[in-house]
Amino acid sequence: MLHPEIYMRKLCIKGGRVIDPANNIDAALDVLIENGKIIAVEKDVDSKGSKVIDASKMIVTPGLIDMHVHLREPGREDEETVASGTRAAAKGGFTSVACMPNTSPVIDTASVVEMILEKAEEEGLVNVFPVAAITKGLEGKELVEMGDLVKAGAAGFSDDGKPVMNTRVMRRAFEYSKMFDKPLILHEEDTDLSGVGQMNEGYHSTVLGLKGVPAASEEIIIARDLNLAELTGSRAHITHISTKGSVDLIRKAKKRGIRVTCDVTPHHLVLTDEVLLDYDTNCKVNPPLRTKEDIKALRKGLVDGTIDAVGSDHAPHARHEKEREFIYAPFGLIGLETTLPLLLTELVEKKEISLPQLVAKFTIGPAQVLGINKGALSPGMDADVLVFNYEDQVKIDSEKFESKSRNCPFNGWTLRGKVRDVLVGGRVVVKQGEIG
Repeated sequence: MLHPEIYMRKLCIKGGRVIDPANNIDAALDVLIENGKIIAVEKDVDSKGSKVIDASKMIVTPGLIDMHVHLREPGREDEETVASGTRAAAKGGFTSVACMPNTSPVIDTASVVEMILEKAEEEGLVNVFPVAAITKGLEGKELVEMGDLVKAGAAGFSDDGKPVMNTRVMRRAFEYSKMFDKPLILHEEDTDLSGVGQMNEGYHSTVLGLKGVPAASEEIIIARDLNLAELTGSRAHITHISTKGSVDLIRKAKKRGIRVTCDVTPHHLVLTDEVLLDYDTNCKVNPPLRTKEDIKALRKGLVDGTIDAVGSDHAPHARHEKEREFIYAPFGLIGLETTLPLLLTELVEKKEISLPQLVAKFTIGPAQVLGINKGALSPGMDADVLVFNYEDQVKIDSEKFESKSRNCPFNGWTLRGKVRDVLVGGRVVVKQGEIG
């Protein structure tokens, strides 16, 4: 992915507001980079012999990490590929992504993990961390060979899109994952309860005549898995939580010392089920969009530390699949290229969260969950860096996305915060807002 000559370049990012929550930095500093590594983050760095990137009036942060992305390769290259997905990630300010295993074939063998890593090396613009399945074929019956998958490079395990409904199998998954200290990234849904639900169960599902998914469907399985994590002493990461009850359960579990972390999507922080009144299939997601009360609780959980990370759940779908009757359209929306400006606009601008707090949810938060040496600007670390203009406005135009898919509910929105430069291992992959 990175060419040898790039590592010989000496770069200095000068004059920006550097925000690095991992090192408690929020100050006007310079960032010196050499041979693809961070050398120093200090005032008035000697930039002699360096290529200087002027970051005046810019925000400089560690490259963002998205711990929940669907790259669709192998199997649905018409929707997304490692190449197109990582281009979309870079354009959105992300320098690392964790890709989910519901591909075809499923990421349940070492050979598929190795193939994705090879693709990322050859065609990817950002770092890719494959997440392997918990069970073979995502069938919830038989555990994968976790040791082989970790050895091949799996960053964690998930049957994302499906819960492991068999509690005995889930207990074994916790026990085995503990041996490798890899997170179980858990999609929590009681499928017997959610059934063929299309949206949140409540007033709007009744008005629309659509089958609903109750909040209890998510909360019941979270409660089960928190008990299993406590029983086994293992790590649980609850992904894309969507309800007030889920936040409450996880907050209480953390206070009890259970090893649990969680993430939330941008759309669950911003959109309610009311947006489905016009049957927009781009807003059909799983878990479904919930209520204003749920959004309030999710935002509070983000600020108070109950929620550790933000993950886009970037889920590309072909246009013809989304342009169908609501009940037949697949769940999911794309988010890599809208996540940062959306939350800068809806949370930071409205003073619901500070900019350093939000940056932490994109950097050190997901890095700690995944156990990867990313998300900071510490000397010696890979020079994964984002430079963005907080003041600039951007109008979302999904037809100009790097992603192959267009299923974006924010098309036409005017947001603040524009990615200017992105460096991955010292290589400038986005320059002045364009892929370099």
